[in-house]
Amino acid sequence: MPMPALLAITVPVVASLFSGGGADYQMVPIPIGFEMAAVVIASVTGALTAREQKLDLIGAIALAVFCSLGGGLIRDVILQVGSVYILDQPLAMPAAVITAAVTFMIPSLIEKQDRLIAVLDIFSVGLFAATGADKAYVYDFEPIICVTMGFFTAVGGGMLRDICLGRTPGIFQRSNLYAVAAIVGAIAYVVLADMGIDHIIAVIVCVATTMLLRFISLAYDIKSPADMDIAVAIHRSRRKPRTTRPETTTRSPEELEGRRERVQADIERRRHRERRKAALDRLNRHRKARAHRKLDL
Repeated sequence: MPMPALLAITVPVVASLFSGGGADYQMVPIPIGFEMAAVVIASVTGALTAREQKLDLIGAIALAVFCSLGGGLIRDVILQVGSVYILDQPLAMPAAVITAAVTFMIPSLIEKQDRLIAVLDIFSVGLFAATGADKAYVYDFEPIICVTMGFFTAVGGGMLRDICLGRTPGIFQRSNLYAVAAIVGAIAYVVLADMGIDHIIAVIVCVATTMLLRFISLAYDIKSPADMDIAVAIHRSRRKPRTTRPETTTRSPEELEGRRERVQADIERRRHRERRKAALDRLNRHRKARAHRKLDL
């Protein structure tokens, strides 16, 4: 076989082996407006945290970048397939930096919209969970890996932010459902994708599930469990005394009348003893008072 023909056959094969492929279709297309909105909201939360910690502008930009793009970076480093989002999307880094600078210098415009930021924040968490799970799913990873990548993409940025501030990440502490909501949303996406449901619909369901769980946990103050031991709880439940039912045997009128008389007689004896004791106490007080008068005389 001539060398040019051999190269024409070999080069595409080798390129396909080293192209990070394995996907038989493209990743789910997210509208650029939603994509950048998620980046901007995550950057706002990072910049506000920097102001709370009295950091400078560079610190605010760093935390904003970690919050908005850190989760995707963790996912891409672990998967090592396809492109790196922070490098592949030219608008992501400028959006995070500009948002951090504006939030740092004009925080009064942002802090007034705390409720809107909270809603958009959990929206971005659900969207990140869906895109993270989708990237792993596209490259034929196991469902548990897809859910894990969705989890890292959704909350990995906040974890990096807390690590940079030298504190325990909030996703590891007892709080209203946040990381759990992201995990459930990623599971919903993977299940629907495996069922053959259109990926756009799966993304919508993932975001809706994440937001719904978050709002339910806030409305009813549902928090993730901490410091629990099922074995101890089971042991305590077994040691609980069993409630005995009262006797239902019927008594004759004569027995009831005799019981009533005995109770009344017992009450009378107790009253008699109390009266006798009170009389003896008065007598003793009179004797002591008389003895004191004699001494005075």
